[in-house]
Amino acid sequence: MTISIHPAVNNGVQHIDVDGFAGGKLTCKCASDPVVVNVSAQTAFNHVCGCSKCWKPENALFSQIAVVSKDSVAIEQGADKLHIIDTNAAIQRHACQDCGVHMVGRIEDSNHPFYGLDFVHTELSNEQGWSAPEFAAFVSSIIEAGTPPEQMPAIRDRLKELGLEPYDCLSPALMDIIANHVATQRAGG
Repeated sequence: MTISIHPAVNNGVQHIDVDGFAGGKLTCKCASDPVVVNVSAQTAFNHVCGCSKCWKPENALFSQIAVVSKDSVAIEQGADKLHIIDTNAAIQRHACQDCGVHMVGRIEDSNHPFYGLDFVHTELSNEQGWSAPEFAAFVSSIIEAGTPPEQMPAIRDRLKELGLEPYDCLSPALMDIIANHVATQRAGG
């Protein structure tokens, strides 16, 4: 059985180290008048995500998501084509209404641990040098999207083979950021 994690990692995670990489353009899948987002910084915490809310390319079990400061994200073209998938969700996923691709996920709640960060899909860029995927998040959530539970051991093995440690939450570093935020909020800071 061939397991299609995501087209950007199926043949191995690419670690292209470009000194001083400062971002690039993300383009939706529309053949004409695409949405174009300019990201003017390197991303962090790039990962594949199994949650049922993230946009995934056709035949992929996972999406690929990275974060960047929202100050580094600007819609260059096609802003009128974007709509929010679920206005009640913590991450406001702005998707192209024509092709369905999620272009930017923004957290508007200033009390959220990730406020100030935008979630982007770096595989929508032609530029080389984006941070490489580091881990797999919300792995068991792919069951909610229809993956048979008995396939999970093979999928986790494939993720490990690709060097993407599978978690059923976020990576330990991101979970530490969340816990620190909660502790700081409780302490009144």
